[in-house]
Amino acid sequence: MDVVLLLKALVLGVVEGLTEFLPVSSTGHLIIAGQLLGVHDEKGKVFEIAIQTGAMLAVVWEYRARFARAVTGLGSDPVAQRFVLNLVVAFIPAAVLGLLFSKFIKAHLFHAVPVALAFIVGGIIILWVERRPRRAVVEHVDQMTWKDALKVGIAQSFALIPGTSRSGATIIGGMLFGLSRRAATEFSFFLAVPTLIAAGAYDLFKHRDLLSTADVPVFGVGFVAAFVSAFVCVRWLIRYVATHDFTIFAWYRIVFGVIVLATAFTGLVTWAA
Repeated sequence: MDVVLLLKALVLGVVEGLTEFLPVSSTGHLIIAGQLLGVHDEKGKVFEIAIQTGAMLAVVWEYRARFARAVTGLGSDPVAQRFVLNLVVAFIPAAVLGLLFSKFIKAHLFHAVPVALAFIVGGIIILWVERRPRRAVVEHVDQMTWKDALKVGIAQSFALIPGTSRSGATIIGGMLFGLSRRAATEFSFFLAVPTLIAAGAYDLFKHRDLLSTADVPVFGVGFVAAFVSAFVCVRWLIRYVATHDFTIFAWYRIVFGVIVLATAFTGLVTWAA
């Protein structure tokens, strides 16, 4: 087994885990990191989708009691029924648009420069939302209606654009539509489960001919690294949002995007097309 390839898988797994649930775009970071590491072929793209499942399982483990209550109470508990319904409603917009436009997006937007531009625009939007006056009308996830979930789901659709950030779109969108910071953050975590399962299963099935048993160690290393780093990140973020806003992530996005654009236009880094 190629040790260098395993190290690359480890790095990409950590990048995925640390960025999946922060409003900074895991896909954007993986595209940039993958190009810098020379892992940007079709199999590399499948690997990036697959390790998102590892990050998603970190949420399942952290909130295992919550998901267990939802499953066991689905037949009789109105709170559990509303929770599951909200996840389904929020999942649908991105799923439909993803099926319709995934080929176009992968062909034209999965490159460094479009990602950098999305980083910058997303950072500016976060700054705008954080500075505008607002009042939370939904303090807890269990208070959400299907209309609240639909609004968050529509916001998640913007994350189909690489560099936008699924977490950023759902958290900031949720706050913009009246959710408290904590409620928006936790619902973003929960919504990651059906979204990343569907994306991972669809992509693995679609590109199954590219994979072989020899890929198992590489995928396994990336999967475990994503799980561990995402678990740490999820616990940290819940504590962070209790006393902080997302301004620091907005400035990080803007600076990161500017650096990528500067390296692209000066020729300092030759980003793959």
